Amino acid sequence: MHDAQLSITDTYPQMLNNLAKYKIYLASKSPRRRELLQQLRIPFNVITIGGIDESFPPTMPALDVPQYISTIKADAFMKTIDDNELVITADTMVVCEDRILGKPKDSDEAKSMLRFLSGKTHKVATGVTISTLDKRTSFTTVTSVTFAEITDEEINYYVENFMPLDKAGAYGIQEWIGVVAISGIEGSYYNVMGLPVHRLFQELKLL
Repeated sequence: MHDAQLSITDTYPQMLNNLAKYKIYLASKSPRRRELLQQLRIPFNVITIGGIDESFPPTMPALDVPQYISTIKADAFMKTIDDNELVITADTMVVCEDRILGKPKDSDEAKSMLRFLSGKTHKVATGVTISTLDKRTSFTTVTSVTFAEITDEEINYYVENFMPLDKAGAYGIQEWIGVVAISGIEGSYYNVMGLPVHRLFQELKLL
């Protein structure tokens, strides 16, 4: 385990007392996933491992890719956990017209992605895997997001002031662009942020 950072909440929900036997890890660099998991009021550590190969078969359906990658991430941690440890891994992708939009490599690519999304409805898919040494649960949550037409001026302002290079599809729904440009959403808002906490909560109760 690397880069452990303790995030302990004050109150542990009784309906999640089944988790008390585990030391829980969120395996993600995303500050948004950390913030969302904190909303469940469970204690957890944040951990990361570098060098994970996140490639996927080119013929794989786009909406299946995030869950596939979340399992790859989970496999990377299985060599290091103990019997009483639980790891949550996740991956989020934006899919528009069968094109997968990951994190942009620079500002120019971010602007290009937003121009592509302008005036269209796209899908945001987050794959989540919950792993212990003796069990694993994986699922995918999909949300539809509709952008109004976005002007170049609006795109430039957003990218230059928010620098969304760490976000799939080059945008954060909770940021300025979400307020001024998203005209509709069908499904989980939090899934678009990077962690479908409703579904995660339901799955954690079943462990």
